[in-house]
Amino acid sequence: MPMNKPHLEFHPLDMVNGWQSPPGYPPGAAVQEKILASDIDEVNKSGSRTRLLRFEAGAFSTKPFVHDHWEEVYLVSGNLTVGNDENGVGGEVFAAPTYACRPPGVWHGPFKSETGCLLYEIHYYDESKK
Repeated sequence: MPMNKPHLEFHPLDMVNGWQSPPGYPPGAAVQEKILASDIDEVNKSGSRTRLLRFEAGAFSTKPFVHDHWEEVYLVSGNLTVGNDENGVGGEVFAAPTYACRPPGVWHGPFKSETGCLLYEIHYYDESKK
């Protein structure tokens, strides 16, 4: 699999600035991402992305997600509820440390966090079949 992410040695991360709302989350959902490294090309179905995703306490999404790339998720801190409804009710609660690995095409979510949480995620396309 070709990799074109930048070469980055250990460097301090600014955990205050540089966060943005990720696609697929409702406006004002208090969910933000910080891209650490990426060469992902979702149009040409290539590359990978590494990011942090954080939920503020009480934040939730309202719709399930599905994407055409692999996704690995490590819950670093806090708790994450998977499978709540559009009002943020219900679902199964997971506490850190927890891990998920999802192949393309798997529906997952919606998500919420009662206490807030930090996720470390890697997204990548399987280019071995090209």
